[in-house]
Amino acid sequence: MTIQPLGLIAGNGRFPFLLLDAARAHGRRVVVAAIREETDPAMNARGADDPGTTVHWVSLGELSRLIETFQREGVTEAVMAGQVKHKQIFSSIRPDWRLAKLLLNLRTRNTDMLLGAITKVLSDEGIELISSTSFLEPLLAPQGVLTARAPNEQEQRDIAYGREVGAAIAGYDIGQTVVIAGQACVAVEAMEGTDATIARAGALMRTLEEEASTLDRSLTVVKIAKPKQDMRFDVPVIGEATIVAMREARATCLALESGRTLIFDREAVIAAADAAGIAIVAASPQ
Repeated sequence: MTIQPLGLIAGNGRFPFLLLDAARAHGRRVVVAAIREETDPAMNARGADDPGTTVHWVSLGELSRLIETFQREGVTEAVMAGQVKHKQIFSSIRPDWRLAKLLLNLRTRNTDMLLGAITKVLSDEGIELISSTSFLEPLLAPQGVLTARAPNEQEQRDIAYGREVGAAIAGYDIGQTVVIAGQACVAVEAMEGTDATIARAGALMRTLEEEASTLDRSLTVVKIAKPKQDMRFDVPVIGEATIVAMREARATCLALESGRTLIFDREAVIAAADAAGIAIVAASPQ
């Protein structure tokens, strides 16, 4: 039986490399569509070193070229892995005719709407998009306290409040992260991404400290999936960089959703969190 090649639409970060390794371990030949504005140039080496991996570079707005590349390579099943910065999607792209037509027909220009429309176009062309966690289920956060320290009472209250706020903003596809202190919302993620949101919260709290604010200085970061999260794209992800951002912002607790958040380099993440006194807890989606 011939195993069909897997198409990989690669964004930035380590996610595409992890997925590529997992797919190859499952015996799949992988055709990588590397996004010129986002994908690490190291992806070229994977194509050169591994005969089971082929790398093609496309620009963010070249939807027709992406489809033609996959069709030429015999790809009927594809996966998206790696972030494409929201501001890139809405400011930097030069859309080809197919993407321009798609953009004109969107009711709203949030990422869910755009990626959902792209998914339909791919499907119409015989390319089905599958879950980005298909080969990486072991990396999904398990339920429970993951660090040596569990959240204290104040952090637990902030987590509960943060989940309410996070669910509301995620429902509007605004962002997946909120930062809470003393049951007050300090920062909400928008286009800047999780780490920048955490940094902004830390900077704001330092300013409030100088003004002798009554807010509790402890910051709790809550990251959740969307209420109807499509696991084919934009899955919540954390890694060591998240812990570094939290440490620099003096955040003390991180709350995730189990089964719907990918943790890259889990042992290193937990070790870094323990060293910084940060509690990490994952709970079932509400």
